[in-house]
Amino acid sequence: MSPASPLSEKSCRSIDGWQVHEFATLPSTNPIAGALPPWHAVRADVQTGGRGRTGRVWVSDAGGLWLSAVLPAPGPRKKWSILPLGAGWAVIDALREIGITGLRLRWPNDILAGRRKLAGLLVEQYQPETAVIGVGINIANRPDSLEASLVGHTIGVEELAGRAVTLDEITRLTLGAFRRLQNLIEQDRFNEIVTDINTRWGEARRVQLSLNSRPEPLAGYFRGVDPEGRLSFTDDLGTAHTLDASQVALLREV
Repeated sequence: MSPASPLSEKSCRSIDGWQVHEFATLPSTNPIAGALPPWHAVRADVQTGGRGRTGRVWVSDAGGLWLSAVLPAPGPRKKWSILPLGAGWAVIDALREIGITGLRLRWPNDILAGRRKLAGLLVEQYQPETAVIGVGINIANRPDSLEASLVGHTIGVEELAGRAVTLDEITRLTLGAFRRLQNLIEQDRFNEIVTDINTRWGEARRVQLSLNSRPEPLAGYFRGVDPEGRLSFTDDLGTAHTLDASQVALLREV
């Protein structure tokens, strides 16, 4: 058994320079990864307590990729705001390698194909010197078979790729993309990611924001992201806003 967790590991093996700890079932991969050093990752076949931002439930059934990767902390606190966006961009970059194109980010941490959710990310800090990127990617699983509210709102990698893919294949591509992301952050080249994200977003989209600071939703247009990964938004009164992810409980396209 590896020192990663008192829970029983299936295996621990090296994938392209990462040490990947594999489990059959975990409540969540992020806390286990939080005790590990950089360039380790934790993968579970099933998560029983998968979660997204603000504690929302993430259905993590067999056939999907439930992975947490440990990177060196990105330095100044302002760089933490770019990490969820950067991680989402990295996953999109990884899936492009198997021919999946046209994906986009829904700020700050969802990956969509059209209006259907393919993946989500959750970045957390458990130790001062590391950052944990948790990613859930629907592959062959069908979360809508377990949760009726998801019918018509999710999609998987195999459906988009038109072929069977393995968890190892997507794990390797995702971890490689996270390493490339780390290199860009260390070189202060995040502006390249922002440009790509805004280009892929395309035209301004009408959204409704639920903010932590006000009881009523705020409607307007999402204009893109700024160089620090913050949301650029113009409300229906024409007022421009720049918002950090910590200020926004929910963004919904309308």
